[in-house]
Amino acid sequence: MEKLIPFTINDLAKITNHRSGEIKFGEKMIVIPPGIDKINFIKESEAKYVLLGIPEDIGVRANYGRPGAASAWQSAIKSIANIQHNRFCKGSNIIVLGQINVSQEMRDVENLDFNDIDDRSKLSQLVEKIDKEVSHIIFTIIKAGKTPIIIGGGHNNAYGNIKGAALAKGKPINAINFDAHSDFRILEGRHSGNGFSYAYEEGFLKKYFIFGLHENYTSKSVLDIIKKLEDRVRYNTYDSVNIRKEKDFNREMITALDFIKSDAFGIEIDLDAIPNIASSAMTISGFSVEELRQFVSFFGEHKHAAYLHICEGAPDLDNSPNNNLIGKLIGYLVTDFIKANIEPA
Repeated sequence: MEKLIPFTINDLAKITNHRSGEIKFGEKMIVIPPGIDKINFIKESEAKYVLLGIPEDIGVRANYGRPGAASAWQSAIKSIANIQHNRFCKGSNIIVLGQINVSQEMRDVENLDFNDIDDRSKLSQLVEKIDKEVSHIIFTIIKAGKTPIIIGGGHNNAYGNIKGAALAKGKPINAINFDAHSDFRILEGRHSGNGFSYAYEEGFLKKYFIFGLHENYTSKSVLDIIKKLEDRVRYNTYDSVNIRKEKDFNREMITALDFIKSDAFGIEIDLDAIPNIASSAMTISGFSVEELRQFVSFFGEHKHAAYLHICEGAPDLDNSPNNNLIGKLIGYLVTDFIKANIEPA
């Protein structure tokens, strides 16, 4: 984990708003002391969940998207640190590992133009570098018997999550993706729109379910590819569930779980599926925050849930006066995932 910037006790203290008579997550979450073997510490800790940040938007840029997702980790960890530690959810269930050091890659990308074919190739190469780091750290966390919660970056990081989990489990894993888009585009060089197709092609992804595709923004070619692979890749559409009401949200969650539950599976959440959430591909129509929270809780409860990944939120693109709402939303999703597996004290 050479490219990891560890989170320290001082980092936690700086972002935790202490208040008399209250205990915040930031006072109880676990960090790895300096000079200690990280892997052994993670293995021996009683905490089940390991928090990892990926502060990048290179994969988004490589996919013609608006940058901004790099700031999600910083926003989220501040919100998480100030959640109340109580009988419903305890900060001591979480090890805050830290963030992947992508500062050099972010500098390298500053002057690249995705409309230029040579620059696009350079962007893809940078995404591949990050892939290696993500897959190695996810592999390490899962091999140590813990459950990663990955925050930030573009949806390109689904590839590293899936690869790392598959290598740790010794076989391909499944994935459920709450997303307006399939991210199953052609293999044209790595970016945020083809993390799942690359993972599938390379044998790390066995079964894949896309929950809530937007019919207006899914190409015929992608739909044709999925149709050919329907034994292993399936989907429903947001329009069929919440607009035409042909399908029921809760019933669809059960259907999706039945499809993936036989093996370990990753839970992938793209915040561009939620209306008016600042992201590279912001939408005005989509599932509600409450439905997303129910989704995370439902799938997080299953014993085969291998990790949670929350991506594409871009606080830097939020021009509202209260622009910490994305961090707050991520905090809710993180605790919903944890609560799904832990009984209140």
